[in-house]
Amino acid sequence: MTSLKHDLLYSNNLDEDFLNKELDCLNNSGVDFADLYLQSTASESWVIDEGIIKSGSYALNQGIGIRAVCGEQTFFSYSNALNPDVISGITKNLFIDNASGKSKHYTNLNSSNKHLHTVNNPLTQLVNLDKVKMLQKINQFARSLPNVTNVIASLNLEYDQIYLARSDKAHFQDIRPLIHMSVSVIISQNGKMERASSGGGGRLDLSYYNDEIINSYITKAHSQAMLKLEAKSAPSGEMPVVLGNGWAGVILHEAVGHGLEGDFNRKGSSAFCGKIGEQVASRGVTVIDEGCITDRRGSLNIDDEGNPTQKTVLIEDGILKGYMYDELNARLMGVKSTGNGRRESFASNPLPRMTNTYMLGGDKTQEEIIASVDYGLFAENFEGGQVDITSGQFVFNASVAWVIEKGKLSYPVKGCALVGSGPECLRHVSMIGNDLALDSGVGVCGKDGQSVPVGVGQPTIRLDGGLVVGG
Repeated sequence: MTSLKHDLLYSNNLDEDFLNKELDCLNNSGVDFADLYLQSTASESWVIDEGIIKSGSYALNQGIGIRAVCGEQTFFSYSNALNPDVISGITKNLFIDNASGKSKHYTNLNSSNKHLHTVNNPLTQLVNLDKVKMLQKINQFARSLPNVTNVIASLNLEYDQIYLARSDKAHFQDIRPLIHMSVSVIISQNGKMERASSGGGGRLDLSYYNDEIINSYITKAHSQAMLKLEAKSAPSGEMPVVLGNGWAGVILHEAVGHGLEGDFNRKGSSAFCGKIGEQVASRGVTVIDEGCITDRRGSLNIDDEGNPTQKTVLIEDGILKGYMYDELNARLMGVKSTGNGRRESFASNPLPRMTNTYMLGGDKTQEEIIASVDYGLFAENFEGGQVDITSGQFVFNASVAWVIEKGKLSYPVKGCALVGSGPECLRHVSMIGNDLALDSGVGVCGKDGQSVPVGVGQPTIRLDGGLVVGG
């Protein structure tokens, strides 16, 4: 990664010795720990709509974030200028009080040599004309399908380079490519119009988007839009609910995952606070956050504090085992970081955040689970939702759902909302499928105004309580 050092350090008249001297300045003030986070992110986006390229954009954002931590207090400043004088000025003027007088450094000294994904730059793999042709090909194929009146497709590429210097004199560097494609299909029939979307990506290069992958996005979006044309109004009330596999894990992410992040539990605001070792879910429910899965959208070689990502068991066979920690909250709770310290950019403070969060599979087939329901709902895919971290209450909208009658999918429904409590839902899981799947690579998680890419997943599961279906 010599080019990374050149781009972020040497070309800006910076080097490792200079960064260490700035950290010494912070250490001498008696902070617990400090870091310098240098970043350069190149991003590109292309959109086709109504058969023409509506937009094409390129952006380059770079800068440095300087952080010092004393107890529960964080002192932070950032600049878009990678300039020695600017950096020294920030370091000297970073307001620090209540310092202990003795630097404690980081608690997690594990190193990481993981290489979970390519380091190829997706922005430079194809010339712009070929990227445009890729979108035009999507438009042409989608419009050949029945009832399609419009196609909106986008290609988003990112090449992120980071260099991190910490107060324990550990230095880290990482390259994080990210690609994402989205396809929306609008159809019209007998005066009715519907729309559906599909897509995916990950920490991959553009060779991932072969004809088979791209066509699967198009056909999935088209079939879901056609299904909506036939859909009836959703039922309402309490009933057994079967959640599909893969992207349906977004409910697990929102309603349960956020409540297992370290800061909410340290502050006592999570529904899971103080329940380590207690039964919080049905037997058989095991929930994991894993930031070290190859090529996944939510994966990182190291987190944004230099700690290695890992596989963290949060709930095992229904028993709460632990939380997700960044460095600050781990220190204050007397544990080690789990490698979940993440920030949106150099201009943001690290927070404990999820990476790829999923539930392990069981021993039932999806067909067996559906056949077990006399009357209920099968929610296959989801759109947006909201959650209250303190109570775990959530509302989610199902974009693809079916009424189950006598063990069979009877008819599709739309306008279907699921209302419930994350902690309560977990206690009513009665069947777990053997079809664990992760999402296709579309997840974005928001917290405290910061957005980061994440992954979700689960097998098909049956819930016998904790949910109300709203039509």
